[in-house]
Amino acid sequence: MDSEGPVVIASAAGVPPRGRKTQIVVVGGGAGGLGLVARLGRTLGRDRFDIILVDRNQTHIWKPLLHEVAAGSLDANLDEVGYRGHAYRWNYRFFDGTLEAIDRERAEIVIAPLIDETGREIIGRHRIRYDYLVLAVGSVSNDFGTPGAKANALFLDDRAQADRFRQRLLNQCLRVSRAMSADPTGDARVRVVIVGGGATGVELAAELFNAAKGLAYYGLEVFDARRLSVTLVEAGPRILPALPERLAMAAQAELEAIGVRVLTGRQVTEVTPEGVATASGEFLTADLRVWAAGVKGPDFLKDIGGLETSPSNQLVVRDTLQVTRDDRILAIGDCARFIPADGDRPVPPRAQAAHQMAGTAFHNICAMIRGRPLRPFVYQDKGSLVSLSRFSTVGSLMGNLVGGRMAVEGRIARMIYVSLYRIHLLAIHGWTKGLTLIAWGQVSQVIRPKLKLH
Repeated sequence: MDSEGPVVIASAAGVPPRGRKTQIVVVGGGAGGLGLVARLGRTLGRDRFDIILVDRNQTHIWKPLLHEVAAGSLDANLDEVGYRGHAYRWNYRFFDGTLEAIDRERAEIVIAPLIDETGREIIGRHRIRYDYLVLAVGSVSNDFGTPGAKANALFLDDRAQADRFRQRLLNQCLRVSRAMSADPTGDARVRVVIVGGGATGVELAAELFNAAKGLAYYGLEVFDARRLSVTLVEAGPRILPALPERLAMAAQAELEAIGVRVLTGRQVTEVTPEGVATASGEFLTADLRVWAAGVKGPDFLKDIGGLETSPSNQLVVRDTLQVTRDDRILAIGDCARFIPADGDRPVPPRAQAAHQMAGTAFHNICAMIRGRPLRPFVYQDKGSLVSLSRFSTVGSLMGNLVGGRMAVEGRIARMIYVSLYRIHLLAIHGWTKGLTLIAWGQVSQVIRPKLKLH
């Protein structure tokens, strides 16, 4: 028999009866979900509201930083946010667990059993009631059913995967370092193939070369950064399709200048333990194979609770961010599919979209509680920025003050790119702690190691 979880279950739906708190449940503690529960907690408080965050991880790290975690340039232990401490500060409760199902008739979500690393059950399958439910579970990499991709490629969807890549990268660097010690004239190399020329693939390719140059200072004295071989494979005609062509070409030139081999117009047909095969018949031998091509909603979202989903497992939402089949369920971030009335393409899966959706979701939940009109979500494209590590930063800004799209490169682009993370810190921590963390981040860049090697 399934055991009950720590949350009191109630089958009644609709307006909570007298004396029962209104329960707002947010599933997913990413860029949108974490900012939403913090704002709900500090605005609504605990007296009449019970705000709950559910996430399968116990800590949060900003997803755009995962390529730095993977390369070892960022120590996630110093930059992650513990949900339990954050919950105490911002008046919400946190439960670790994975969403398994939604029971819309009883207005409850079903959380899968929590299992430890030995396979023993910590908490059995249980239910959490909701008066309002927000799904903010993000996205995962889309391998498009490519043979061997799931089994033989590494992904960068969460911290655990980034940590796994970093460890395999360091292991291969150590092998090559030992081989170089034994035979300096040999051809031992660290061969990495990255599938996908979007922001994640491009940023990872550049960050790898930045990390490789620092290995000699941390115990791999004989490692030659020129032994690192990185190939970036893109099926489309150019990398970074979200950027203007001039900026994409500038980014490609920068990548090639630091040593990245960029292959465009190459569709990957198979991933094997030895490398990557393309439709043109070329086989790219690789010690590490990374899949960074495309995103989709997690598989468990497909038709969950009888809700409408897209072919890519995203929850279809109205302009109020309510799902199409239930007024009390909202979806935000990468897992939501919303096409503006004046557009023909869905809102792109970006952190800025998740932040903006969280703001609209906050307003509309408060409006539903108070019986007021809801606000339609209006996406404001602030542009795209891509960091090529310390080598360069390129991007475009949708500048309302300048009347349109503005291309930015170099130091200005880098400054704006860094500011995006600082805005995220302020959103989830508030001004006092956020500014303190920003100041500490500047200091820690000087005193902590340049690479995380453990």
